[in-house]
Amino acid sequence: MRKPTDKGEIERGSGNVFADLGLPDAEAHLLKAQLVTRVDEIIRRRGLKQVEAAKLLGLSQPDVSRLLRGSFRDYSMERLLRLLTALGRDVNIVIRETRSERQGRLSIEA
Repeated sequence: MRKPTDKGEIERGSGNVFADLGLPDAEAHLLKAQLVTRVDEIIRRRGLKQVEAAKLLGLSQPDVSRLLRGSFRDYSMERLLRLLTALGRDVNIVIRETRSERQGRLSIEA
């Protein structure tokens, strides 16, 4: 939906910036970003320095830094899920029928 303003038009986003930018696999990118956000929240909540987090995650400190700055394209969803389990989180994957005729979707609940 576009709204006219004094400085031009504003277009309401879809809720997925990757889709709004027209990137392929936008839903997967959003899901990965949400997983990385959870990793970041846990590290911050526990007060871990990146070196400490790296040791727990089996990564180098520079890799943790890149990951937390949004460079996660090379990480699979499975690997990101494993990082969460390394931080002491249980990960459950639930598959259920959709409530409508639309295509299924991927989502994270925490």
